[in-house]
Amino acid sequence: MTRTGSALRAGRTAPLHGRTVVVTGAARGVGAALVRELSRRGARPALLGHEGAELEAVAASLPTPALAHEADITDDAALERAAAVVRERLGPPYAVVANAGVAEGGPFAGSDPADWRRVVDVNLTGSAATARTFLPDLFGTKGYYLQVASLASLAAAPMMSAYCASKAGAESFAHSLRAEVAHRGVDVGIGYLNWIDTAMIRDADRYPVMRELRAHLPRPARRTLTPEQAAARLATAVEQRSAAVYLPRWLRLAQAARAALPPAVLWVTRRELGRLEAEAPLRHTGLLGEGGAADRRAARPRP
Repeated sequence: MTRTGSALRAGRTAPLHGRTVVVTGAARGVGAALVRELSRRGARPALLGHEGAELEAVAASLPTPALAHEADITDDAALERAAAVVRERLGPPYAVVANAGVAEGGPFAGSDPADWRRVVDVNLTGSAATARTFLPDLFGTKGYYLQVASLASLAAAPMMSAYCASKAGAESFAHSLRAEVAHRGVDVGIGYLNWIDTAMIRDADRYPVMRELRAHLPRPARRTLTPEQAAARLATAVEQRSAAVYLPRWLRLAQAARAALPPAVLWVTRRELGRLEAEAPLRHTGLLGEGGAADRRAARPRP
């Protein structure tokens, strides 16, 4: 077989082989699992996020060339610097996965305004900033942008107002961007993930109200999946340039029934929140998990 024929065959069987893929929030959890899966499939991952030492450790463990670069995705200048390094070291990105996210929980009325804004800044504004920074590359490579969303994009839950608002906004942003860039040869996908066993979710479960509310979801909706399961589905979405990916697959049904979800949530929580509040005051969580702590340490000073 000729070298050209071998390359064509490799492109069909390993569509990410040798291609640069940027993943934000790659130091741990779904992001770290995703870059491992992308590398296993032949991609050259660029890992962006806080926690430089953790990013470097993940990058060093990969079987393909990779780059770790510490950056706050809400800092436009930092993102531009990161993009320049990615282009120089790995080449222009073929795909970008906006995975970075933080969460906080508790009653909205007494929430910390700074934490509330930070969740929206990272999950929504930071995702948009990531897209804006790398779109020139994706136009050149006719590439793919994947927005990691959530079940919270489809069904807002109490005690998670910032997270739900930010993920619903990120979903709408991705739909708008898809329509705007399709004629330029760029595809945009949305990844809808349910509960994933990450530090964020484990931290949330330390708070009785967060744990109890999840326990009252229907059995399929409260099942926790592994980061590796999420990574496998997201990596396949990048390979196939999917418009939407659901984990678990039944979330597609929630998409179809989303108009009926708010009344169902209200019916359950009206009773359960009253009971829980009578038992003990509802506490705020602050930014959840090790990723939330890292974001709090690294975030630029806010006025």
